[in-house]
Amino acid sequence: MKSHRRLADKRILVTGGSRGLGRSLCKTFASQGANIAFTYVRDDRAAESLRTECERLGVAAIMSKTPSTDFDAMESLAERIESDWGGIDVLVNNAGITQMFPLAMIDEEDWDQVMDVNVKGVFLTTKAVLPGMIRRRSGVILNIGSLAGARMLSAPVHYCTSKAAVKGFTQSMAKELSRHQIRVLCLAPGLLDDGMGTNVPETGLAEYLHHCSLGRVGTLEEAAELAAFMVSDANSYMNGETIILDGGV
Repeated sequence: MKSHRRLADKRILVTGGSRGLGRSLCKTFASQGANIAFTYVRDDRAAESLRTECERLGVAAIMSKTPSTDFDAMESLAERIESDWGGIDVLVNNAGITQMFPLAMIDEEDWDQVMDVNVKGVFLTTKAVLPGMIRRRSGVILNIGSLAGARMLSAPVHYCTSKAAVKGFTQSMAKELSRHQIRVLCLAPGLLDDGMGTNVPETGLAEYLHHCSLGRVGTLEEAAELAAFMVSDANSYMNGETIILDGGV
């Protein structure tokens, strides 16, 4: 199978797909032949333009204004995709938020908001999609983590904690779901050239670049290309792993 058609006819759901890394994931998957469903929560215009871009690549596309923290809505979306496309082959739990606060400035509400989106949203979305995968005894779940959840970095403590939880969720679910032939993986990028990486203050960026052996941030396209390989059949023997993409920090 040629790499540019590596995901031909796959049915992929990406949460938080309208901007940043999620958008790049959708476009890369579509360019490799996958039908794309994606969620978003705010920007209707960006979502509509992404759907159009995917359809121009010759694949089907579904957009849904659905928060990952709303289980009923996510379950309804999963059922719609199951009905329209016959199933979901790949789930990418990408939706996430951060807040650039030190611990002393983090209120309980801030902590809860980050944990709800970054951890509870992953749990609820996975729970909504799993029944179809289990019935078919096949599927791949890719959770988008972060270098901040795997290494000691100067980053907001609630964000680091949430992404460490995603890593643990990946390992536990990979073990539990292996009997159903469902693989669960985690991609943990370092700083990228768009998305959440743009919120890092200049001092933090300088520190990152100082320790990065390649001396630069990564690109959204580099992360998306790696994600496409990770969820493809060409990567069928990887399970439970967190792959770090950080330029060598």
